[in-house]
Amino acid sequence: MTVEKEESPNTLILLLPASPYACIGYHQDLEKEIDLQYLKKKQIPVIRRSQGGGATYLDSNQIFYQIISKKSQVIPKKINELFEKMLKVTVETYRALGVPAEFKPLNDVIVNGKKISGNGASSHSSTTILVGNIIIDLNYEQMARVLKVSDEKFRDKIAKSMVEWVTSLKRELDVIPSVEIIKEKYKEMFQKQLGLKLIKASPTNEEWKIFNEQILPQNLSYEWLYMEPPISLKSRSIKIAHEVKIVEVEYKVAKLIRIRAEIFGEYITNIQIRGDFFVVPKESIKILEEKLVGCKIDDMNIKKVIEDFYKHNNVDTPGITSRDFIQAILKINK
Repeated sequence: MTVEKEESPNTLILLLPASPYACIGYHQDLEKEIDLQYLKKKQIPVIRRSQGGGATYLDSNQIFYQIISKKSQVIPKKINELFEKMLKVTVETYRALGVPAEFKPLNDVIVNGKKISGNGASSHSSTTILVGNIIIDLNYEQMARVLKVSDEKFRDKIAKSMVEWVTSLKRELDVIPSVEIIKEKYKEMFQKQLGLKLIKASPTNEEWKIFNEQILPQNLSYEWLYMEPPISLKSRSIKIAHEVKIVEVEYKVAKLIRIRAEIFGEYITNIQIRGDFFVVPKESIKILEEKLVGCKIDDMNIKKVIEDFYKHNNVDTPGITSRDFIQAILKINK
């Protein structure tokens, strides 16, 4: 926040969680993605981050980097190009540690086809934030356990898929480097790849004040965690009255788009758009929802609203296209 106010310089933060927690993406529904009863039983907190992406479990076996930059100084501007540029640092860090990592669009770092770093980004009024991790070790069972799933067989499948497709330094190396060595390698590669000089500093009193008085209370608030209370659905389509129904659909492309809508006849009267996609600026998804209210659900009208939304709001949706949104919304009346 102080970078956005130009009270602090561009900042790189390297940290480890002091204790485990679950985390959902900005556009996700809390109750849809996370097993809240299990988290309460295990006293594992959950937060909503300000970046897009999917639900996950975090602990001290992951080193996280957060890069906060003034938007005017960020090159390139497109999020997909920013990922490619900034994740060269992560790739070279892994390589320096002895792991043959590679960048995989949109926002992953892989080794031998397995994911070894997940990343997200968001854009604010005057800053761009990129976050990601160096994975030391993973508790696959716990990662699968915190997710809300339909049955235990499906949960077992998730855990097995994670073991198959996500790896760590522990699995790739005979000897795991210390946290300090990993941090030093990341800082070294950050400066080398970006041509920058890092200056070590601690949070200022003003930054701690903002964190404790503004950021922390917001991140722990009901309003932030739940956003708008989700429409309760027992089936994919519920008839409310003669021409009124509530519909939920999922449309999977490179990312998941989940639509919940109230429909009167052929017209949208209320709509929520969620999923593990990225939209920059993140708040612009509310603009799209507002534009769709009152819209007739046919190809011509939905296409016009979506294309106008992209044209007039300077929106970037890396990994998905305007046509993906059109197809997802058209499904609500099929």
